[in-house]
Amino acid sequence: MKASSQLKTPAYANDVSELLTIGEVARLYGVTLRALRFYEQRGLLTPIRRGGARFYDDAQKLRLQMILKGKHLGFTLSEITDLLAAETGHKQESSEFTLDEKMVLSQLRHLEERRSDLDQAIAELRAVHKKLGGAAA
Repeated sequence: MKASSQLKTPAYANDVSELLTIGEVARLYGVTLRALRFYEQRGLLTPIRRGGARFYDDAQKLRLQMILKGKHLGFTLSEITDLLAAETGHKQESSEFTLDEKMVLSQLRHLEERRSDLDQAIAELRAVHKKLGGAAA
């Protein structure tokens, strides 16, 4: 049985009605120009080029929202590329990925492992900090 989970569109992405420059997109979405150029280089984004200028239409802004959502959920850029490819052919009206149950459970396990590693590292650093504080006193 394949269950699908839809992810919600971020609040900052509701006004997508005009072409924006790379600088405007960077400010709107809180990303760097370098990140946008990198996503373009990786084939994740294909802005409209006019001379040396880049312009982002609604479709590209939607793809950027999906990239950022994927990153927020802990997916790698390669995984995001695959997720975007899976969405190709579907009419994209929102920044929601369609994730099946297997993908969701796999990502949950991955994030929980990372959390466990981070919790352990934090505990070790707190212990070192406590020792440093005790040595100074």
